Amino acid sequence: MERVPALDEPLKKSLGPATAKVMAEALDLHTVGDLLHHYPRRYAERGELTTLADLPLDEHVTVVAQVADARVHTFNGAKGRGQRLEVTITDGSGRLQLVFFGKGVHKPHHDLLPGTRAMFAGKVSLFNRRLQLAHPAYELLRGDDGESPDTVDVWAGAQIPIYPATTKLESWKIAKAVDAVLPSAVDAVDPLPDALREGRGLAELPDALRLIHRPRTKADIAVARERLKWDEAFVLQVALARRRHADTQLPAAARLPVPGGILDAFDAKLPFTLTDGQRKVSREIFDDLATEHPMHRLLQGEVGSGKTMVALRAMLAVVDSGGQAAMLAPTEVLAQQHHRSVTEMMGELAEGGMLGGADRATKVVLLTGSMGAAARRQALLDLVTGEAGLVIGTHALIEDKVRFHDLGLVVVDEQHRFGVEQRDALRGKGKQPPHLLVMTATPIPRTVAMTVFGDLETSVLDQLPAGRSPIATHVVPAADKPHFLARAWERVREEVGKGHQAYVVCPRIGDEEDQKKKAKASAEDEAEKRPPLAVLDVAEKLGAGPLAGLRIAVLHGRMHPDDKDDVMRRFAAGELDVLVATTVIEVGVNVPNATAMVIMDADRFGVSQLHQLRGRVGRGSAPGLCLLVSEMPEASPARQRLAAVAATLDGFELSRIDLEQRREGDVLGQAQSGVRSSLRVLTVIDDEEVIAAAREEATALVLADPDLTAHPGLRTALDALLDKDREEYLEKG
Repeated sequence: MERVPALDEPLKKSLGPATAKVMAEALDLHTVGDLLHHYPRRYAERGELTTLADLPLDEHVTVVAQVADARVHTFNGAKGRGQRLEVTITDGSGRLQLVFFGKGVHKPHHDLLPGTRAMFAGKVSLFNRRLQLAHPAYELLRGDDGESPDTVDVWAGAQIPIYPATTKLESWKIAKAVDAVLPSAVDAVDPLPDALREGRGLAELPDALRLIHRPRTKADIAVARERLKWDEAFVLQVALARRRHADTQLPAAARLPVPGGILDAFDAKLPFTLTDGQRKVSREIFDDLATEHPMHRLLQGEVGSGKTMVALRAMLAVVDSGGQAAMLAPTEVLAQQHHRSVTEMMGELAEGGMLGGADRATKVVLLTGSMGAAARRQALLDLVTGEAGLVIGTHALIEDKVRFHDLGLVVVDEQHRFGVEQRDALRGKGKQPPHLLVMTATPIPRTVAMTVFGDLETSVLDQLPAGRSPIATHVVPAADKPHFLARAWERVREEVGKGHQAYVVCPRIGDEEDQKKKAKASAEDEAEKRPPLAVLDVAEKLGAGPLAGLRIAVLHGRMHPDDKDDVMRRFAAGELDVLVATTVIEVGVNVPNATAMVIMDADRFGVSQLHQLRGRVGRGSAPGLCLLVSEMPEASPARQRLAAVAATLDGFELSRIDLEQRREGDVLGQAQSGVRSSLRVLTVIDDEEVIAAAREEATALVLADPDLTAHPGLRTALDALLDKDREEYLEKG
């Protein structure tokens, strides 16, 4: 029987079934190799205490600190008299309270004497507006006084590794498990070609694994991290380079605009000139469409930068070449809106086959799930016969019964709203693979585009068309300064008084489903972590209070599609003054007369989402106003995030802030699928240069050896990276 390679050995052989079970369930670690690649999150230095400032609420943390004070309090509870041990720990810059109850107080009371240094692990919670750890696990860091327990050897080095841990598995238990398997690191298969490793002066893989887990100095950590970053960047870029190489082998029909065709006729009737950015990006797209392998391009641009105009011109070029183009929108509201705006912009050019249609006209059809049977049948017929050059629709476009005459281009609006299978299904509807253009307004920095969209070329629209108004953004600290919130509602009334309209955005709906969840929260939770503000509650309070007399309506995702459309139509027609909504308005809602937006509990939204929401105002000639309401204290990271949004309208700048605050795994779409991120030491923002260099090396290697025949170690690493979920990640776009 063939011997299992050391790093593929199941953990239960090395650690025993009980520990292996917890490792698998809590951290998704199954083999020796998995554990060796579970790197420390950071390191604490012996003799130096780690900072307690900025501990994240509701997260599991490990801290190294010194006991400043420990007291037992007696109290009368529901079950008679009880005891509570309160321990204050400090790191010289901040303090944190630990609390133990009942019978659990005796051992810590004996162990945690003032002056004792230890590692503490637990979930950070809030009690009486102060951070605390309740019943934390702890490991004493003695060893300076000769009375060291066995475990002190583990911490004898200058650097104490702090591992990503969970409630069931503290950092020091992971460290002991790593010690058990670390000798196997000598058998690690090296994915980097020798020439690359030597040329860049990188450590060998077994050395890097040993140094990342058991460094003696900070220099050891730096050597290990540099090597392991290259592993991650290079293997990922080889995977992407192979995908790009395979795509260049696929056939696609070149789609060229025809002089005097529908595109020229459309350009001639535009009432404005395209921006330089729109012209430049259009050229990039037309060059791609002219090639005989499928275009994969990401069109990235600010809200309102004119992406739809660029996409429409590309679609018309494809119609000129005899093909069809499809635009996939994430919601019915957005699909209907795109259909309306495209037919309006095209005028008689969208009336192919109709009385009064222009000579070079085509038909523009809409296809959504809620269409009537007759309209749907006609739309399907227009697609299969080729009568319709352009189709705009939702997921309904993907269904099996939808057939195209000759699909040449797929435009996906808001790429983050679609799954891989959905985009693939639409791409599979062409006789040959159609060209693909993916649009997004949520800005992603160039560096992320290089990894996540490694097989998408990127075009950037960073210029706003003439006539778009600036948006002023301010943070409204509702808890510290309640009169600021009162002033916010006055500003809304003033905007309505000028004949404009306003949005009020809330994180929650507030209907029966919400109420069930709310009922489970305890009274203490209620005080410390009140549920996010809800649309239905806020609308009622505003209607009876500060916005009494204004025409207010609500909009949220659990309304019937017809009711949603009706509310949006009335708001767009100016029949409503204020729309109280959830984030359903985040994409595609275009009401130029809406000038003000108040976002309640703004700290509950991400940076990109706030930027996206804010883009709904200031779409006409009047300036926009966005007010971010928050009850978070001024020094909190949440408030700093809001201040960053208020300080700039540059989405590219904001996306960098957003990425720095998110785990890279989320960026790679791994967190959603429950798969561990393939990026453990590589950080997309900080390691831009490594990623770019790895891309160059990978592209050259794949060009010379597409099947990696000469690189068995790299093939092994690639197989490990590309499980089913990661294959899908690679196909994003």
